[in-house]
Amino acid sequence: MNGFQQFFYDLAQEHPKWNFIYFYDPTQTERVVDGFWMTVQLSVICVILSVIIGVIGAWIQGAHSKTLRLVMQGYIQFFRNTPPLIQLMFFYFALGQFTPTYSPDGWLEVPIISNVGWAIISLSFFAGAFNVEIFRAGIEAVPESTQEAAEALGMNRLQIYIYVVLPLAFRVSLPALNNNLVNLVKTTTQALAIAVPELLYQMISIYNDYSTAQNACMLLLFIAYIVLVGILVFGMHRWERHMRIPGYGV
Repeated sequence: MNGFQQFFYDLAQEHPKWNFIYFYDPTQTERVVDGFWMTVQLSVICVILSVIIGVIGAWIQGAHSKTLRLVMQGYIQFFRNTPPLIQLMFFYFALGQFTPTYSPDGWLEVPIISNVGWAIISLSFFAGAFNVEIFRAGIEAVPESTQEAAEALGMNRLQIYIYVVLPLAFRVSLPALNNNLVNLVKTTTQALAIAVPELLYQMISIYNDYSTAQNACMLLLFIAYIVLVGILVFGMHRWERHMRIPGYGV
């Protein structure tokens, strides 16, 4: 045990309510690192997928097909008007029963979509529904004259969306998108409900095993999310300033 570990071990002996066991017990340290890494993976993948869903969904909302527009509107209403925790449990416990399985060892049947997979799907669709509306509002802020000019140059609807409308709409949408993505990162804690081993899951497991570590676990959890969300907000604000165009957005 090195000096750093010895310090926190002695602190736990003198002040049992502040038992930072994950600083001097290698097994608990590994659990914290694994949980933090899972939280980062969940956050990054869900952020990327939700933005992709938002971009595609906003384009579909302007489609000529009424059926496509109705399907997209139904998706938005479903995911915006139901709690994300209920959605998560619906995907895992209800739809998960119909998931095909495979047997890697020839004996145990394993679903092709794990609990982590369902968490990514559910949370991405949840945040994606809000992103669709965010990008739709951004698209509506792009002047009709700009789109008409692109049409005059011979661009089709998809080309206008990709090369003209979306870049401008994206800039307008960044402040609202920033807020939604921050909420998404915080919502990843709900993956605990289907036993995804993210940071909150690991912290609860540790203080269930070591009751004196409760304060230390909650403190680390609090700091970890401040850091994660702070990095995201800082990055989004930098990106927003970098992409700002006079006359568009704030």
